[in-house]
Amino acid sequence: MVIYTLNLDYIFSNECINWSSGGGILAKHDFGIIDSFEDDKWYSDYEPEKYNCISVSDALIEQLLIRYLKEIGNLKTYFHVKKHPALGLDYCGTTIIPPSSVKDFKRIIINANLYYNSKELDKLIKKLNIAIKENKYVIHYGI
Repeated sequence: MVIYTLNLDYIFSNECINWSSGGGILAKHDFGIIDSFEDDKWYSDYEPEKYNCISVSDALIEQLLIRYLKEIGNLKTYFHVKKHPALGLDYCGTTIIPPSSVKDFKRIIINANLYYNSKELDKLIKKLNIAIKENKYVIHYGI
């Protein structure tokens, strides 16, 4: 099992952050719903349109991970494929959140949004509500 850890040297390397042509950082995390989950499929390709993803800024996700590290670190997930069980979010990769964990993730996000009062988190909560209602997997693309 892997638990999220904050490794700033890796996060700020070219492998983990997309640098724009103007030299700025375009860091965000995308969350979407997998309509037809396949157990053996690798979900490594970045396809935010396919999963109708919404974006949450990296700055906000960083704050969530710092403030709610224990709760997020206990969230049962998969990294890239169902054959790779994990805990938490893959900060720089693909995380699959199974239906059995979406309610717990939503609870964390709702609690966080009481503090942050963020429109981005409001959108994420709405996305999670749809996944819960339809018993779907959620995909997270890290930065």
